[in-house]
Amino acid sequence: MNFEWKGVMPAVTTKFTNDDALDIPLFLHNIKAQVDAGVHGIVLGGTLGEASTLEDEEKRILTRETVREVDGSVPVMINIAEQSTKGAVAAAQKAEEDGASGLMMLPPMRYKAGDRETVAYFKAVADSTSLPIMVYNNPVDYKIEVTLEMFDELLKCDNIEAVKESTRDISNVTRIKNNFGDRLKIMCGVDTLALESLLMGADGWIAGLVCAFPKETVAIYELQRAGRIQEAVDIYRWFLPLLELDINPKLVQNIKLAEVATGLGSETVRAPRLPLIGKEREHVLKVIEEGLKTRPDLPEYKNL
Repeated sequence: MNFEWKGVMPAVTTKFTNDDALDIPLFLHNIKAQVDAGVHGIVLGGTLGEASTLEDEEKRILTRETVREVDGSVPVMINIAEQSTKGAVAAAQKAEEDGASGLMMLPPMRYKAGDRETVAYFKAVADSTSLPIMVYNNPVDYKIEVTLEMFDELLKCDNIEAVKESTRDISNVTRIKNNFGDRLKIMCGVDTLALESLLMGADGWIAGLVCAFPKETVAIYELQRAGRIQEAVDIYRWFLPLLELDINPKLVQNIKLAEVATGLGSETVRAPRLPLIGKEREHVLKVIEEGLKTRPDLPEYKNL
């Protein structure tokens, strides 16, 4: 499936039953809500999807079930976060077999690869697949930065098309635009910088709190795209305390609690993660409760 790197693409959570199996009905309930709200793509198996705890076959099941559910209405991407080049190439091939439309790729996991090694890793996967690739650039959490000089080399691969920009440096959007124009599409990967990034020229938003609040997230994107900036700002200001739940080591537990509050998920996580307790839980619930209490009425944001 050919698609454009633009719009809101939720990095969806993975739903589990109480006996630690995939909860496919609940997972698909959330996917349907995302599509109904107008998202532009689905990203599976990211940090928020608890990728490090998923078995290969579980990732394949999630991919196939999502592809079947969306039925061509939006692209489906799977995250590749592997320790070896061999493993990453195999994961890309499985994704293509399972009907994925594209790949999100982290640098090598665990080993802190150098610049030359990181470039070789991405290029080896790009050369092994026909799927378009979005490089996930998150040096804050994953300790490897993909620099502009590295992108100069990576963009020699035609199917490396986008970056999930998560450096937390808003000026990086402008640097990328100045250096690469539209050759490298920019998808903001930090919820609390999303509107700022879009206004500075980012093409879209790989979002987290969208898992619980899909309509509000898509409304912000569509309103700013249509030039209705103040309306987008007003919703974003309401949203910010909730968005801050995404920039936290417990983002999975936080967002799953928000999904419970909006009827789009459960708080069941896979060990070693555990559900929140005590003051930590009380704080997150207070943020969610306040957000729901003041939830804005949305304008008709589709087809602007």
